[in-house]
Amino acid sequence: MPVYRDEAVVLRTHKLGEADRIVTLLTRAHGKVRAVAKGVRRTGSKFGARLEPFMVADVQLYEGRSLDIITQAESLGSYGALITADYDSYTAASVMVETADKLTESEGSLQQYLLLVGALRSLSRREHGASLTLDSYLLRAVSMAGWAPSFQDCARCGAVGDHSAIVVQLGGVVCDSCAAPGSPRLDRLTISLLSSLLTGDWEHAQSTPAKTQAQAGGIVAAYTQWHLGRGLRSLEHVAR
Repeated sequence: MPVYRDEAVVLRTHKLGEADRIVTLLTRAHGKVRAVAKGVRRTGSKFGARLEPFMVADVQLYEGRSLDIITQAESLGSYGALITADYDSYTAASVMVETADKLTESEGSLQQYLLLVGALRSLSRREHGASLTLDSYLLRAVSMAGWAPSFQDCARCGAVGDHSAIVVQLGGVVCDSCAAPGSPRLDRLTISLLSSLLTGDWEHAQSTPAKTQAQAGGIVAAYTQWHLGRGLRSLEHVAR
C-alpha cells in the first residue's frame, strides 16, 4: 500500500536540503521508519514542531523507494518541549531514543514502542528521577530484546541464593563458583535497587541513597552497552 498511517515516536532528525528533514521514527506497527518531512524547516510549516525528537504523533506516510514521505502529522504526545526544558530529562531521553534506535529494525516491536512512549511520558511529567527512569527503561528494553538480567539466581548456572558478584557479560549476578577472580561485588541494597528498576517498584527505588543509585546506574550502563555490542554516545552526558 503506497499510503499508510501509524503512531510514531520521533527518534532523531537530520537536515535535508534547504527546508526538509529526514526523520527517523519508531512506529507502533511498522517498526523503524526513515522518512522525509518536506518543508518542515520553513517558518510557515504546519507540522514541523510535531516532528521534533521525543514527540509522539499520528503520521500519514507515502511509501517511497528508499525513504518514505510524511504527508501529515497530528500530535499525540507533546513531550519534546517539557523534556528539553530540563537538562537531566533531556540527556536521559537522548539515551532512550538512541537505545531504541539500535534495538529496533523494520520488523517492529509493539512492546518496545509502548515502553519508549511510557518512559518519555514519565520524564515529561517528572514522575520519578530522570536517572532512575532511564535505568529502568534500559533494563526493560534489553530484557524485551532477549537479554533479561538476573539479579537473584546465578546467571550462569542458575544456583539459587543471594549472590554478590556481578558479571555483565554473563547476564547479571553469579555465584562464587562462576565468578572470575576480581569480579565486582555489589552490596544487597544495590542489587535490590536493580531488581526494583527492572520490575517497576518505584517506592523502593526512590527511597535508596544517591550513592546506591549511582552505582546501579553504572551497572545498567555497562550491561546495556555490552549487549548492544556498541557504546551509547548520549550516555557521556548523563550525570551520575
